[in-house]
Order: sequence, then C-alpha cells, then structure tokens
Amino acid sequence: MPRPLCSLSLDLDDMWTYLKTHGDAWQDYPSYLATVVPRVLKLLAERDLRITWFIVGRDASDPRHQAVLRSIADAGHEIGNHSFHHEPWLHLYSESQIEEELARAEDAIESATGVRPEGFRGPGYSFSPTLLAVLARRGYRYDCSTFPSFLGPLARMYYFATARGLSAEEKRQRSQLFGKLSEGFRPLHPYHWNTAAGPLIEIPVTTMPVFRVPMHLSYLLFLAGFSRPLARAYFRATLALCRATGTEPSFLLHPLDFLGSDDTDRLSFFPAMKHPSTEKVAFAAEVLDTLAGRFSVVPMGEHASAVAARQTAALVPAS
Repeated sequence: MPRPLCSLSLDLDDMWTYLKTHGDAWQDYPSYLATVVPRVLKLLAERDLRITWFIVGRDASDPRHQAVLRSIADAGHEIGNHSFHHEPWLHLYSESQIEEELARAEDAIESATGVRPEGFRGPGYSFSPTLLAVLARRGYRYDCSTFPSFLGPLARMYYFATARGLSAEEKRQRSQLFGKLSEGFRPLHPYHWNTAAGPLIEIPVTTMPVFRVPMHLSYLLFLAGFSRPLARAYFRATLALCRATGTEPSFLLHPLDFLGSDDTDRLSFFPAMKHPSTEKVAFAAEVLDTLAGRFSVVPMGEHASAVAARQTAALVPAS
C-alpha cells in the first residue's frame, strides 16, 4: 500500500516582511535570502525532497534576488505566489486591489524564476471570499491560506504585546492577524471552495488533529527551546494522529527556521531566534527525516492534483 501524501512548503518571507509586520524600520528592505535559500536547497537536495516555495512579488522584482530565486526553480522545486507586498491584512483589500496584487506578483515571480505560479498562500494566513474568487478566475489550481487553529487570538495578543509604536491605522489593519477563534473549526482535510468564479481546491496548513494546535517547524523549534525530547514526542504524536484520522499533512517551513543568532540580531523578537543556525538546521533536518519516514513528501501542486483526481473533497462556501 502506498504511503499517504504530505505536502511540504516554505513561505519565503524576507527579513523586511517580519520587520514591517512587527512595526520596526524596514524601508531599506534588509534581506537574508542569499543566506537562507542555498542553506535550505542543500538540506532538501541531501534528502531528495521537492517542495513548494511561496515567493513574495516585491522580492522577485528586486534585482538582488533574481539569481537566487531562479536557483529554486532550477533545482526542480514548485513556485507559488505569496502576494506582492506581503501584507497580512489582504482580507481588507478590494477586488481591484487583489487583482493588481496578484498580477504584479505573478509577473515579478515569472520574470525572476521563469515559472508562473498556480498556487497561492496569503501572508499571515489572510484570505477572503473575494480573494478566493479572484484566484479561481485567474486560473489558480489551489489555495493554502487557511490555518485551522484555536490559537490565533493568543498569537495576536502576543504580537500586540511585542509590536512597537503601531499607529491606530496599523492596529486596525492587524486586528485580524492569525485569524479568529472560529478558524479552529475549519476542515483539516483538503476541500473545494465554492467561489463566485467556480471551485478552488483548498489545502489547509495542518494542525494537530482533534486538538488543533500548530505542528509547523517554527512551533516545533519553539518547543525545542524548552526541551528537544518534548518537541520530538509532540511531533511524533501529531503525525500518529494524522495517520489515525486519515489526515494528509501540509507541513509548513519558514526561513527563520534555518537562521539563527549568528546570522542576524534584528529578529530577536521572533521565537527561537536566540539559537545558532547550526543548531536549528540540525533540528530541521531531524524533523524532515521523521516526516519523510512516515509520509510521501510532495510539493503542494502534486498534493492538489491528487485531491482533484479523487473528486471526493467536500464543496465549502467561500466565507
């Protein structure tokens, strides 16, 4: 019997996107892509893994990054759209703003990588019925912006406790960061959105079945900061629950999972950024090996194709 699928993706958020969301100075567009991309590509190549990289259009339009972004596609990885401006309040955009945001990102990403994206993830898991309809109309095969967890409000409280000097307008924009409590009730299994422009496959970012707490690598690194055995046990238990419930995981990586205190001191507010990069990369390698030992790891697009072929996913109103 073939092993169940697990889609693997990385949201390639550059340093400036974290600083911008946090309210820090970011207008000089500081970057670590030249450091993190080769580091992750090497780790994946050693394990013969192909994943989906969600790229920000603003980064793709910057001449500094085009060679390193092209190297991702040249290595055989899938390329996805992560918006142009990387604003986690994308759900506040009008339809015309969403059209422009997607079109600019598509053009920039294709120019940098040679690939036009067919999948989308909203920054900060932001989405709206309007966004989903525009994605379907523009020919996207899948979206993966939902994060079924009850911890969104707690994450938002932590964010506002650590963010600096936000204006009233910035606080309004960020008022729905990380989603509402009700997000925890969304399906974990892939399904089809029933949008105004037709159906669109949704592959949620997987959280622990039943309990709906995060399982992505950033969260595991956070737990590992207290106890590596605890983090390992938590991850193994989550994967066991996925197998028991028939959940094919969609496992999420972030650049900061592969960067450490020896790479930059500007992101010390982010969990696990006080640890050296060698320690974090070694733990990431262990997690990927565990994942690949239990599931067939594929890019998001391959997972979406499998969902489409089954034609058994539920049809959910876009709301």
